[in-house]
Amino acid sequence: MAELIELLISFIKIGFTSFGGASMVPLINAEMLSHHWMTTTEVADIVAIAEMTPGPLGTNCATFAGMRVAGVLGAIVANLGVVTPTLTLAVLAGFCLQKFRNSRLLEGAFTGIRPASLGMVLTVIVTMSMQNYVSWQAVVIGAVCAGLLWGLKCGVPLVISVAALLGILLVR
Repeated sequence: MAELIELLISFIKIGFTSFGGASMVPLINAEMLSHHWMTTTEVADIVAIAEMTPGPLGTNCATFAGMRVAGVLGAIVANLGVVTPTLTLAVLAGFCLQKFRNSRLLEGAFTGIRPASLGMVLTVIVTMSMQNYVSWQAVVIGAVCAGLLWGLKCGVPLVISVAALLGILLVR
């Protein structure tokens, strides 16, 4: 029971201190490592699976992490934790945005939030890459996928399929 409460508190913290999506990854990583629930490699695997699974990244990560830590009940608790703050803040933000929608201060705050979120995501990419994925095969797969996505404008399902095939061929 104590582990479920810790899981709930961890995901409430994640929900309250992130802006959804990839900005949750460093916080999930930190919580999983600080509680010794997972290793960095396991968190990276969960993030990869959550990215490929339909639905929001944060709730997918919460589902997989909660399931790993405490089974089905853990998945439910982690999702409640990650969604409750977002729902609460969305309702409050709706009222505030309606009232202050022409505020230059609010516009300035949003301008500052964007680069901060990008910095958090880049930090996780660099940290996880240094610990898990630095290999010539990973660089080749990443470059091919980037070329398919941005150069040839291919769809995500095709890029995932190509990445999996390259992983099988290059890494075995």
